[in-house]
Amino acid sequence: MIDRRDGVAAILKDRPDNLLVISGLGSPTYDVAAAGDVAENFYLWGAMGGSASMGLGLALARPDARVLVVTGDGEALMGMGSLATLGAKAPENLAVLVIDNEAFGETGGQTSHTGKTTNLAAVALACGFRHVLTAHRQPDLAVLKQVMLEETGPVLGVIKVGSGELPRVLPERDGHAIRNRFITATTNRKNGEKT
Repeated sequence: MIDRRDGVAAILKDRPDNLLVISGLGSPTYDVAAAGDVAENFYLWGAMGGSASMGLGLALARPDARVLVVTGDGEALMGMGSLATLGAKAPENLAVLVIDNEAFGETGGQTSHTGKTTNLAAVALACGFRHVLTAHRQPDLAVLKQVMLEETGPVLGVIKVGSGELPRVLPERDGHAIRNRFITATTNRKNGEKT
């Protein structure tokens, strides 16, 4: 198993200038914020199941950017129908990273379907994703990072992590403030300015 914070940090280390990140509710947001709270991160605080769909919209609106959705297995299961839509729309600049602890962490740690019978990488492949990869060990992260940030999308990566709570790293929680800083940062990047 991979430490979730180390895994997300490895993917986001030295992130490209054109990378826009959307993180799902709960632990994925804490993981992304722990790796570095930057204006190009959009944290979804109350939209369980919606991160992949939001990523699709952003990827279609911003073909000049690489869009990375960081979500958990619970949210990916809740929004599994969106994987079919992502596969059908096939945005070349979209990557989905699932942090899979095989548990519903936000509701008490019950075993999720990925801890039983569901393989999200296989589901994504069946939905038409171009590349899928599951990382079980730390050395797998280098290849996973390349797939997430460079391969033609849509792509899906799964990081298998242990369950258990880590300290929460809480970024901005005000939805308007998050939206405004994200819009400003992404507009500046699109226009070639540094934020």
